[in-house]
Amino acid sequence: MTAMLDRELEGMTAISLEQAVAAPYCGLLLADAGARVIKVERPDGDFARLYDHGADGESVWFAWLNRGKESIAVDLNNPDDAALLHRLIDKADIFLHNLAPGALERRGFGGEALRQTNAGLITCQISGYGDHGTAAQMKAYDTLVQAESGICSVTGTPEQPSRAGVSICDIATGLTAFSAILRALIQRGRTGSGLDLSVSLFDVMADWMNMQMLVYRYLGHAPARTGLTHPVIAPYGPYETSDGQIMIAIQSNHEWQNFCKTVLERPELGADPRFVDNTARVENRPVMDEAINAVFSKRGRDELMAILREHKIACARISSVEDLSNHEFLRQTQIHFGNAELMAADLPVLTAGPRRSHVPKLNEHGTAIRREFAEG
Repeated sequence: MTAMLDRELEGMTAISLEQAVAAPYCGLLLADAGARVIKVERPDGDFARLYDHGADGESVWFAWLNRGKESIAVDLNNPDDAALLHRLIDKADIFLHNLAPGALERRGFGGEALRQTNAGLITCQISGYGDHGTAAQMKAYDTLVQAESGICSVTGTPEQPSRAGVSICDIATGLTAFSAILRALIQRGRTGSGLDLSVSLFDVMADWMNMQMLVYRYLGHAPARTGLTHPVIAPYGPYETSDGQIMIAIQSNHEWQNFCKTVLERPELGADPRFVDNTARVENRPVMDEAINAVFSKRGRDELMAILREHKIACARISSVEDLSNHEFLRQTQIHFGNAELMAADLPVLTAGPRRSHVPKLNEHGTAIRREFAEG
């Protein structure tokens, strides 16, 4: 029998003063990597607990983000609770939080002050727009940051901008914070010293928008909103079959020629000057789409998918949420939240042993943690 290896962060402790999505998602990844994550909540709890009541009266959002953690309720206006938080952090490897910039520093919880008694501590602040200037005080929820960072301007149809349908800013920032913490742990292993990290939702999404911004700066125009169709690559988007739609993506001129010969059975289109390279195909997209749809509309979706895959043409079905829920590729994990048992998509990186599935009730571990970290 093969011995099961410990997870990468086994034996490490993260104190996470977190709420909503971005920091809790980072905390979820830390817990899945083996860290002990103590979720510090306000006396009335993380407000994400009240997002919905789908998990036997509890929030399915909260269940997704907080499995594998311990919960303690702390009132930072209470001197005894503030002292308790100091003791927790003194024993921790990581202090993660997404309170407003400056809020913890004013209470004596800045990184420099904390490292006076815990030299190896890594702190990570997640904010909306950074911790300096007027933007630092702006409230930053996911859709607001999508709007401010330009995501909405390139999402949607030509007539109407749209938000991305998932909390892309929060999730991307939580993932970025997690990767930054891992880098900091490697650095600490070399130097023995901790450091402060600061990750903002706006900075993360500005980086993700670089392709669109570079097109604007150096090609003279911003990419247009084109719905499911790629603005600068063709053919790359949805096409009509006899019983629905599928997506295809052609990335090179060689692929286009192969597609014309083997799938469309019109090899002459591969050398047609209107379609000979990607720039020409984008410029002549309506005519190209008409030629593709004329062939696709005579075949069923499943038949076309089989033909496309046989000839190594990138393609996909356009799945609904229901389709995803029943998808043959979907890996799932069980989540336990009170009396509710939920099935959710598993995290994408496999780790040793079973997933940590328990979601804490508010202050579920408070008594035990207070006893463990009692003064003296």
